[in-house]
Amino acid sequence: MITGHGGNKKNLAEKTGCRVDDIIDMSCNLNPLGPPETIEKLICDNLDKIRSLPEPDAAAIRKGFASFHGIDSKNVVAGNGTTWFIYTIPNALGSKKAIISGPSYSDYKDACMMHKTAFLHCLAKEQDNFDPDIDEISRMAKGADTVFICNPNNPTGSLISREKLEYLIQKHENTVFIIDESYLPFVDRANDYSLVTKTLHENLIVLSSMSKIFRIPGLRTGFLSAARGLVEKIMTCYQPWSVNALAQAVIEDIFCHHERIEPFFLKTREYIKEEKKVFIKSLQCIKGIKLFDSHTYFILARLTGGVNSGDFCSKIGQHKILIRDCSNFYGLSDQYVRFSLKERRTNLHLADLIRQTV
Repeated sequence: MITGHGGNKKNLAEKTGCRVDDIIDMSCNLNPLGPPETIEKLICDNLDKIRSLPEPDAAAIRKGFASFHGIDSKNVVAGNGTTWFIYTIPNALGSKKAIISGPSYSDYKDACMMHKTAFLHCLAKEQDNFDPDIDEISRMAKGADTVFICNPNNPTGSLISREKLEYLIQKHENTVFIIDESYLPFVDRANDYSLVTKTLHENLIVLSSMSKIFRIPGLRTGFLSAARGLVEKIMTCYQPWSVNALAQAVIEDIFCHHERIEPFFLKTREYIKEEKKVFIKSLQCIKGIKLFDSHTYFILARLTGGVNSGDFCSKIGQHKILIRDCSNFYGLSDQYVRFSLKERRTNLHLADLIRQTV
């Protein structure tokens, strides 16, 4: 736990002898455009909020999220980031056996281990571009009470259609499916894939992150959407004041201005679509590395020229750029790395370093 995440800028700064602010972090999956301009001013204007306790159940932002998605706020829980929910779910549901669609985010596994929930991985194959095998997930789900699916998936960038997910949910009524949509706002036509509005399914939990798309991971805010019965189970493990006062102020303001949200999403999607195209083109025909198709702005790559991921990341790190070593993702190896794109100049600088390193 904790050691397997990206974003350790301090560690790389110590190794290279520079300031933390000099490190370019391309290991952490956050919006390359940064937060909307209003957010930092909002934080400064609301510093006085830390002198008082926030709403214990974050009711205002639950209502804001529900209103934006057109669902009942009684089907929504606000928490200290989606990771808080991941670690809460096995305990709240009393999960005995879980299936994890992977290779994926290690916290699904760590959450199961924390609560002594048995688990198995259902691994997608490289030859299938790491697209999940729905039939295999379905086969394994027969013997499980809980299934974790990240959609789109981290680190592979694969995406499952809503129709396929609903097929699984409807086929296995006694299995709870946790669909983590943390990266879905970056996907074109995201509403065609989201299951947030489908929470009438009694065996569906959807996780939504504010951290990635709005680039506010330090505010630790996420939402869980589910049918009433599942919400009641989650609330048995809910702690009051789980969302801090500054986070509540910022998120409430975001949802008070619905008209700004979709334009910001669209601007982000157009930006990453163009930058991803330029980055991938810059590495075409380069021997020693294979890039996998991704539906979002981070790209998984396999090193094919003999260098391992640890050495590769160290060599790139000498240039004060932090990238993600994917060797500790279950189902991957020390041949895999992940790049989270930034602005074009930085992306092309990384591409140049990759050509020199592989």
